[in-house]
Amino acid sequence: MGNCAEGMSNYFCRQKNTNVRVSLPAVCFVWQIAMIILFGVFIRYDEESDAHWVEYKRKQNFTSDIENDFYFRYPSFQDVHVMIFVGFGFLMTFLKRYSFGGVGFNFLIASFGLQWALLMQGWFHSLDHTTGKITIGVESLINADFCCAGSLIAYGALLGKVSPVQLLVVTLFGVTLFAVEEYIILDLLHCRDAGGSMVIHAFGGYYGLAISWVLYRPNLHQSKRLNGSVYHSDMFAMIGTLFLWMFWPSFNSAITDHGDGQHRAAINTYLALASSVLTTVAISSMSQKRGKLDMVHIQNATLAGGVAMGTAAEFMITPYGSLIVGFLCGIISTFGYLFITPFLEKYLKIQDTCGVHNLHALPGMLGGFTGAIVAAAATESVYGAEGLVNVFDFEGEFSDRSAGTQGGFQAAGTCVSIAFGLVGGAIVGMILRFPIWGDPADDNCYDDEVYWEVPEDEESIPPVLEYNNHMIHKHQDISESNFSVDQS
Repeated sequence: MGNCAEGMSNYFCRQKNTNVRVSLPAVCFVWQIAMIILFGVFIRYDEESDAHWVEYKRKQNFTSDIENDFYFRYPSFQDVHVMIFVGFGFLMTFLKRYSFGGVGFNFLIASFGLQWALLMQGWFHSLDHTTGKITIGVESLINADFCCAGSLIAYGALLGKVSPVQLLVVTLFGVTLFAVEEYIILDLLHCRDAGGSMVIHAFGGYYGLAISWVLYRPNLHQSKRLNGSVYHSDMFAMIGTLFLWMFWPSFNSAITDHGDGQHRAAINTYLALASSVLTTVAISSMSQKRGKLDMVHIQNATLAGGVAMGTAAEFMITPYGSLIVGFLCGIISTFGYLFITPFLEKYLKIQDTCGVHNLHALPGMLGGFTGAIVAAAATESVYGAEGLVNVFDFEGEFSDRSAGTQGGFQAAGTCVSIAFGLVGGAIVGMILRFPIWGDPADDNCYDDEVYWEVPEDEESIPPVLEYNNHMIHKHQDISESNFSVDQS
């Protein structure tokens, strides 16, 4: 028995090999070919994107092409798409030597994830059982981006410590788990979660934390010199923050019902975000002896109001209620960076690179329970009889559900998302522990040079003006260049 345990220990702890020249291209090619085959078998345009739109429009008595859902949803889709690729990507560029990995692997995860999400969500939500086909339109694209967000949040907890092959595995399972928990929460439990406090943020945050716990690195201090920011890397990360902050009202309102629901969701999110900025700045300043601000807090905790408002965004929480949510979440998230993140690493062995617990997991959980309280308190005097039915979709088999019962199901949905994140993350973490994925050694984390061709730093370049491509001529003697001008 002892020999078996020692053998397993040696297997999992053997020398790291970060050469992914075979594994990364193989996974990318095989999985993309699989996507092409699956799309060919299952995916078709829906009625509003098919060439038969003219006939469909006539049958539905639409008077103009402007009534096509594309014209209602595409502006929101654009905003969400920018958040996924620019906002999340640049937010992860704060590490001094991992900007390529932050934005580049974010690009890779989202590009694969959105394809797999269209299939997974389609099988659960829009599969036509008579034809066996999935129909997609602009709202499907928004939901696919939402699905990717869960895996991108998980990436934040693993930033700098995993290989691109591992990230594709995280995305494969993350999107699959997301589709299942989303179906349970939104369809079976009939919860409302327009901005995804539960299904996106709570799930994604705890999914990433569970993986990080299983992949704990006891000697990660050997890479401590690179686990930090410099002036310009923090500025790039702040670009991501501002994109996310500006477009978060679109994120929370993108798939809500046209009309008052979408309008109200944007207003509530707008106010919660503004409120969280002031309390974040206040707590950040109070935490320092001379009242200076910490850029980590400003980059992250200022967004917590948008995360927490996701579930209740379309509810009648009132404008001052939105300000209260933002007020509290700015405080809680900043305290998380000050106290909870060090506690998690020291006592629970969870190494959370980006602090996703404080920006996504905890505010997502609080947002889910806030939505449960607001739903349970809903009355006809506030919503109106038709408004209550419209907001909570009390129709069909759910027509007899009361507001109090709805609140209970909302709370249950939050617990389901957390459970899926923790259990699913632990299982995926065990899969990622096998030494076949090309992840870096403990003394080689947070460094782009492991997986990227990195140009030389400015200070190491001789005093010559170079006008050639820095990758092609990286190793050439600069005197060979016909476009070099010596400086006196």
